[in-house]
Amino acid sequence: MKGQQFFQKTLGRRLFSNFNYFLLGFVALLCIVPLVNVLAISFSASAAASANLVRLWPVQFTFQSYNTIFQRESFWTALWVSTQRTLLGTVINNVLVILMAYPLSKNAKEFPGRNFYVGAIMFVMLFNGGLIPTYLIIRDLGLINSIWVLVLPGAVVIGNVILMMNFIRNLPKELHEAAVMDGANYYQMLWCLIIPMSMPVIATVTLFHFVGHWNEWFSGLIYMNDPKMYPLQTVLQTMVVSRDISSIEDAKIFAEVSDRTIKAAQIFITMLPVMVIYPFLQRYFIKGITVGAVKG
Repeated sequence: MKGQQFFQKTLGRRLFSNFNYFLLGFVALLCIVPLVNVLAISFSASAAASANLVRLWPVQFTFQSYNTIFQRESFWTALWVSTQRTLLGTVINNVLVILMAYPLSKNAKEFPGRNFYVGAIMFVMLFNGGLIPTYLIIRDLGLINSIWVLVLPGAVVIGNVILMMNFIRNLPKELHEAAVMDGANYYQMLWCLIIPMSMPVIATVTLFHFVGHWNEWFSGLIYMNDPKMYPLQTVLQTMVVSRDISSIEDAKIFAEVSDRTIKAAQIFITMLPVMVIYPFLQRYFIKGITVGAVKG
């Protein structure tokens, strides 16, 4: 009887596991197929792409779309703006998130104002002043049409502060007490103890900051008056939403190649940095999310 029950449990677990594998594989396939289709379109001839003949394999394989994009001066300008914004923004985000999360990880006895500040950041995470007041403040500060307008308004990501704060609170308190007995101050403990032990959550929030800055396009559209200051994602958005042929250069481009292949090639190019950086941070990702999760 026990053997039969064990066999039934084992069979049930196997069926459940196989169903999960099938379901997750199907979901992964749904995510991958559109990307493969975009890649195939980017390497296809303009006529085949315009006629909607491309599926998962390029038709009349060609590099014409990529050659056309790389010859555009506006593409390299937008790429440089996005690179500056992503690197500068990620560094600023990480520094401010760490400096805010570390004191908030202390209890109310060590940091008397902790509860007030935690309540304040929770409030600003749920409510904001709105788009128009934000724009007016940024305009009065003289940040319009500068690289700083893409970085400073979102310099502190409250969700990542909470994630890192909870991670630090779960670190062994004995190490903190030992550091205090050895005469270390708060800055020394942060630099020599907290940061090295918090690499999983730091890598996680770094990925969040990197992807957030790289993919964000709306701030470039509303805060940049000069299209030459648009980040790459804003340029891509204007191309996808409307066929932008505002310049002689763009008119020549769309006369030579299909706008569909150009859009597909540029979409794939913008995905590459995230696809390259993610595998290096993946091993930290799960641990940083689970250990730093909000606990009741």
